[in-house]
Amino acid sequence: MSGPESMSEATELLYREALCLDEQRWDDWLDLMTEDVEYWVPSWKTEHETTDDPAGEISLIYLTSRVRLEERVTRIRSGKSAASLVLPRTAHAISNVLVEDGAHAGELLVNCVCVTHVYDPKRRRENQSNCRYAVRLVRENNVWKIAAKKIILLNDNLPTKLEFYML
Repeated sequence: MSGPESMSEATELLYREALCLDEQRWDDWLDLMTEDVEYWVPSWKTEHETTDDPAGEISLIYLTSRVRLEERVTRIRSGKSAASLVLPRTAHAISNVLVEDGAHAGELLVNCVCVTHVYDPKRRRENQSNCRYAVRLVRENNVWKIAAKKIILLNDNLPTKLEFYML
């Protein structure tokens, strides 16, 4: 299943996800996810090794369904998210996209790099997060959706609170 067409579709999905986050189109972003999506940002055990068991080790973010992502979005919209009292502006830059066949038919494994530029208009400060993504895509009703997204945050000592739209 891996080939030019799947590469193009996977890349477009990642670009679309980035644009939804940058434009704060939360419902469109959520529509890119499966109901049982796993969204995971592991923490670092050592300088070069991340945690590998989200159930038994510390994670920066670990959400196991679209409902959990929807709860994060609801907090942002309500103003009850400390990281989002004044919502920062973001620009996600996706690159180095590589696509492999998944373990099952109708599944793709995608690896890429993402640099997210974050500007806080309240404090007039900017920073960036540097990440590697490992994404599992599945076909639902002939549309690719994100079933799992593991985000390795390379610069985990950010001068701000961490929220999904910053990665």
